[in-house]
Amino acid sequence: MRPIKTVTVALTGASGLPYGLRLIDCLIAAGIRVWVLYSQAAQVVAKQEMDLTLPSRSAEAQQWLMQRSGALDGQLAVFGREEWFAPVASGSNPADAMVVCPCSMGTLAAIAQGSSDNLIERAADVSIKEQRKLVLVPREAPFSAIHLENMLKLARLGVVILPPSPGFYTHPKTVDDMIDFVVARILDQLRIDNQLTPRWGEPASDNPAAP
Repeated sequence: MRPIKTVTVALTGASGLPYGLRLIDCLIAAGIRVWVLYSQAAQVVAKQEMDLTLPSRSAEAQQWLMQRSGALDGQLAVFGREEWFAPVASGSNPADAMVVCPCSMGTLAAIAQGSSDNLIERAADVSIKEQRKLVLVPREAPFSAIHLENMLKLARLGVVILPPSPGFYTHPKTVDDMIDFVVARILDQLRIDNQLTPRWGEPASDNPAAP
């Protein structure tokens, strides 16, 4: 697997926006360049779940995310859903990996069908055809047969299907602990070192992130 230097993070309209924002923060802290995409539905979810007003204009959203995450100049860029000249729209300049977090069932279905009707879907399509790591974090319950068939189709193409299912063997004490468990699993898939949660089989005292 090629070294991960640039990651595209897409935020869609499923519940679970705190996972996506925490992921962006952790990637920035790890020195990764991050390209952010988000849907209109993600703006609704941001308001509902976190009482956040995610700006509609990509330039304003970029400024807000840079301030939130502490990103350096040039480390974070936000692209609108119709910005077809964005790097992620072409196989000649894709990110090293892409994560859709959270991933709605509509976005998952569109990716499975290769529809590429907006920049999120196109970026995922590029990731698949260029054989770059693609991680989808689907948040739905229960899954229908349609959802499962779409996931299986993508998994057979090498896409990682990573539902946000926090483990309890780490004895989480807060919601943030449960968020970090899921984000740590995503970072592991990208092979980005992190100490967000204790590792299985390691004494809690050996892990600085241990509760």
